[in-house]
Amino acid sequence: MKLSVVIPVYNEQATLRELYASVKAVEIEKEIIFVDDYSTDGSREILQGFADDSTRIVLHDRNMGKGAALRSGFRHVTGEIVIIQDADLEYDPAQYPKLIQPILEGKADVVYGSRFITGDYRRVLFFWHMVGNKLLTLISNLFTNLNLSDMETCYKVFRRDVLERITIEEDRFGFEPEITAKLAKLKLRIYEMGISYAGRTYAEGKKIGWKDGLSALRCIIKYNLLR
Repeated sequence: MKLSVVIPVYNEQATLRELYASVKAVEIEKEIIFVDDYSTDGSREILQGFADDSTRIVLHDRNMGKGAALRSGFRHVTGEIVIIQDADLEYDPAQYPKLIQPILEGKADVVYGSRFITGDYRRVLFFWHMVGNKLLTLISNLFTNLNLSDMETCYKVFRRDVLERITIEEDRFGFEPEITAKLAKLKLRIYEMGISYAGRTYAEGKKIGWKDGLSALRCIIKYNLLR
């Protein structure tokens, strides 16, 4: 089964070459879809040098957000399995084989890679980020009746036919609670697997902030109660 790796990019020129090499090195049949969300730091020029038979570059003509970039990327997938990969090297592509295994075995429709149940390495960073993530996950779980440990994780893996049943509406980081609510309503087989995690500091380029946490809370209520 072919894997489609969808990578939203916004001003990540410092990590793109290493990330691309890491994704290419994974010995799985795959296609790579980069979506540049109107970077201004030279990222899109780097990306255009990656284009080949298995790597597609999609360019936005204005900055719209992670959810919008994923929506654009999902339109181009041709693989039977789809995984989301951030461009910042916080998540290790070498873990693709174990993340897709429950789907290959026919046990799962969706797999979340959890940063909090991992037996692998995890960089120790922001306490309040952890509290925020766990609180949002808890509130999401209350509405979805799932028992996820990391709703906000980047690593979400889907069978393509599952994604084809979902319309993504959120343009920014609200994608995470939105997709979780919509997956829960479809009564799918969702698995969770521990992953390694090498988080960044804000000085190193981390972008998510407290306003995104408030937006996530809004999206939990919107997509669980108002839809």
